[in-house]
Amino acid sequence: MFKKILIANRGEIACRVIKTAKKMGIATVAVYSDADRDARHVQLADEAVHIGAAPSRESYLLADRIIAACKETGAEAVHPGYGFLSENEAFSKRVEEEGITFIGPKHYSIAAMGDKIASKKLANDAKVNTIPGWNDAIESAERAVEIAKDIGYPVMIKASAGGGGKGLRVAFNDKEAFEGFTSCRNEARNSFGDDRVFIEKFVEEPRHIEIQVVGDGHGNVVYLNERECSIQRRHQKVIEEAPSPFISDATRIAMGEQAVALAKAVKYQSAGTVEFVVGKDQSFYFLEMNTRLQVEHPVTECITGLDLVELMIRVAAGEKLPLTQADVKREGWAMECRINAEDPFRNFLPSTGRLVRFQPPAETMVAADPSLTQGVRVDTGVTEGGEIPMYYDSMIAKLIVHGKDRADAIAKMREALNGFVIRGVSSNVPFQAALLAHPKFQSGDFNTGFIAEHYAKGFRAEDVAHEDPDFLVALAAYVNRRALERSAGISGQMPGHEFKVGEAFVVVQLGEGGQHQHHPLSIGAFDLQTGNCTVQVGAQRYDFASQWHLGGARIRGTCNGQAFSAQVERGLPRNPLAVAVSHNGTRLEALVLSPRAAELHALMPFKAPPDMSRFLLSPMPGLLVDVAVQPGQKVQAGERLAVIEAMKMENVLFAVSDGVVGKLLAAKGESLAVDQAILEFQ
Repeated sequence: MFKKILIANRGEIACRVIKTAKKMGIATVAVYSDADRDARHVQLADEAVHIGAAPSRESYLLADRIIAACKETGAEAVHPGYGFLSENEAFSKRVEEEGITFIGPKHYSIAAMGDKIASKKLANDAKVNTIPGWNDAIESAERAVEIAKDIGYPVMIKASAGGGGKGLRVAFNDKEAFEGFTSCRNEARNSFGDDRVFIEKFVEEPRHIEIQVVGDGHGNVVYLNERECSIQRRHQKVIEEAPSPFISDATRIAMGEQAVALAKAVKYQSAGTVEFVVGKDQSFYFLEMNTRLQVEHPVTECITGLDLVELMIRVAAGEKLPLTQADVKREGWAMECRINAEDPFRNFLPSTGRLVRFQPPAETMVAADPSLTQGVRVDTGVTEGGEIPMYYDSMIAKLIVHGKDRADAIAKMREALNGFVIRGVSSNVPFQAALLAHPKFQSGDFNTGFIAEHYAKGFRAEDVAHEDPDFLVALAAYVNRRALERSAGISGQMPGHEFKVGEAFVVVQLGEGGQHQHHPLSIGAFDLQTGNCTVQVGAQRYDFASQWHLGGARIRGTCNGQAFSAQVERGLPRNPLAVAVSHNGTRLEALVLSPRAAELHALMPFKAPPDMSRFLLSPMPGLLVDVAVQPGQKVQAGERLAVIEAMKMENVLFAVSDGVVGKLLAAKGESLAVDQAILEFQ
């Protein structure tokens, strides 16, 4: 067994690998860029080596520096995590040539599966179901139309070197096939330097289901059941679960056996994933093989009780797999939500900055100990006070739950999301909460088009409907009553003029444009010892009990005997006297006033926000990489004005109407805050 390994990655996956290495008694070496000098993975590792500047192409993608770091520290093996160099055939080969072990598949397996056209031919030879299509590079748009007609519409036009949704088009007729081929080839040439394009049948109402496999250097390969990954946004997975609520046992076995056959065909050693597209009739076809550890590996760990990182390390050290196919378990139901630094209410634009508060829900399962089940696990690479940099992907954490069945897993996940406190940057927690509450998701009736279908116009606050809106009103009143109780207990009050708390209140729910809603209610006495208090909203009574203290971002307790978790903010930017409560993805911002104060508040004139239509504002925090106009320049609607980059995402800003550029308010190369003005029109 290795004495020391280097993790050629960052963030949560680097921290995840370190946990297993520590359990196995293996020393760890972290590598870090300028942006990650104080990152969590650097703190957790036994040693750390600086490898370059913040952009990944100047640090984490430099094989020479990673190999030099191995030699400098005496690391015998490299774990690449996922992303960066994890599926780079040349890196894997180079590491082995330098006498260092690559904790992953052999370079020839990576090469065989890295090319989509070659991997499909290999799959055919291994008797793995493949989608009907044309597997050779297509030379012209006219030929593409002929092939599409032969296969039968709809068809999918794909770049051989594509990935992450780039170089992919769906065509339903000749015109779309002609145009889709041309744009797909151009995009592939520009993004990957490889313009080979092929065509295959488009499976309608498809599900994305993948099989986890693991092989050793002695010819043994087993499959560790499947993961359901159909909940995707722009081809990026959002929620993953294991097992799938859709496939039958017969389909599961057939998919698993084909995944093993493919892995054996390429002499696969390590953990890997064979991805399939599954039709509504349970017909399944090979998509591609990911020759690395997947982001969503924890759900497989939960249902099988295995540590996949440990298996990877043991196999890389030459050991045999410690289990046969008959030993593979499938117990309970696991789910994972990817918690990303993005603003769901601004079309999921990246949100960078400092994590002013980061309080995940309490963990009852941990990454390197699969014996702990039926609970909550958080895999993360950040800490409170840390920075979410603009140079890498937007993932803050992975929230994983394991329940006895699917309904239990959904309930656990909703409760865990309620208790996940993130302040300072926006997160997709409200969106995840909305997905979990959706009836179609809860019934398991969904496919890869679920988000595009149900959130076609983006995600809005009204898409999150709370099952009991009055609960939020009562909770806001309860939180305010707790604050008033402290005021009433202050010593030194003048006799006869003590602060007394009444019973009648009005919760003024703050709406956009001054459209507020008034909710009259009554509040009983507050017991400071137990935190007990009764709130009456109309005919509904809410009996609260909680030990929440003022200033706490998270409130836990019971309401009418049922346990709950929610989040609280007192003093908001829009109104320092307001309180905000969040529960099940719904947020209520309100003032809690006496009836007379509420009457007077209703008479207050609404102060409209300033008109910013003359300014071009940055929709997200990021780097201003280009300003395409000059002062005095006339621009037409649709003309390119500026480009902002953050978290591997480029956002081009266009003019919404004709106009003349007045002043430039930000310069190329400047770091922008959200809503910062870039230029002003005359």
